[in-house]
Amino acid sequence: MSRSASFVKSDTVIAAALTLGMAVVVGSALGFEHIGGYIPCALCLIQRNPYYIGVGVGALAVLSAVFRLPPVVTRGLFAIIAVLMIVSIGLGAYHAGVEWKFWEGPASCTIGATGGEAPVNVLEALNSTKAPSCTEATLRVLGLSFAGWNVLTSAVLAAIALWATFRKR
Repeated sequence: MSRSASFVKSDTVIAAALTLGMAVVVGSALGFEHIGGYIPCALCLIQRNPYYIGVGVGALAVLSAVFRLPPVVTRGLFAIIAVLMIVSIGLGAYHAGVEWKFWEGPASCTIGATGGEAPVNVLEALNSTKAPSCTEATLRVLGLSFAGWNVLTSAVLAAIALWATFRKR
């Protein structure tokens, strides 16, 4: 296998791994919400956005590597993923700080997903459903809330994306 074919294959594997990683993280959040019954707060919902965007960008990176577009395209997509994950680190750290009472959360901290049965009247559902506060962690695993775990997973994904962006070709 030639050196350039080796990079195409490794770029494909890295892009697929990043995309799968982001999909698993956001899929887990959706699973905790819809299967586990953990209603997300406003900051939890905002933290999902980099993942939603990142999965799409990751899919483009996979296609870029598979179709052997110029390496700068694939590296650029890896860089976008890295930036998205760095933004996610910031969002998660901010939310974790709000939970630990290091600083105040935004005024929108009482607005979140409604959950439950499909409402007949959305306005009635919004009035009757109270979302959790951003200041209280609904679950801690090994001492970390969902926001804390988001920081760690985002950091790992950002590191992989940065490595893929700047590695020697």
